[in-house]
Amino acid sequence: MGRVAVAFAGPVMTLAGINHFVMPHAYASIVPDLLPAPMGLVYVSGIAEIVGGLGTMHPRTRRSAGWLLIATLVAVFPGNVFMAQNAEDYPGVPGGQLSLIARLPFQVLFIYWVWLATLSEGREPPERPLQPSP
Repeated sequence: MGRVAVAFAGPVMTLAGINHFVMPHAYASIVPDLLPAPMGLVYVSGIAEIVGGLGTMHPRTRRSAGWLLIATLVAVFPGNVFMAQNAEDYPGVPGGQLSLIARLPFQVLFIYWVWLATLSEGREPPERPLQPSP
């Protein structure tokens, strides 16, 4: 399972981060009103997703990049809750409020998926020869 997480977490998160720069206003619209500078937060989270996504693709940086992604996913989760609570403001979302609520548990699973990738070394551990008993 860890290898599958490694294979997909990096590219998916990198593309998600790039999308913050392709469609910044869509992301800014889900930033809760109580937070300042929505566009700045969109760009910062996009950069974090790109850096984290690319970092998870290399064994030397995978652990720290994975933790960056987990922190980012936790930080943006309130925006997804805000979107689900205000579904009437997002009429273009297929399935409306039901789909926005239903996707919340999947985001928790995605955090778990990134966590699995973070723990993966990306290769099989070296075999250790049996030590003779004293």
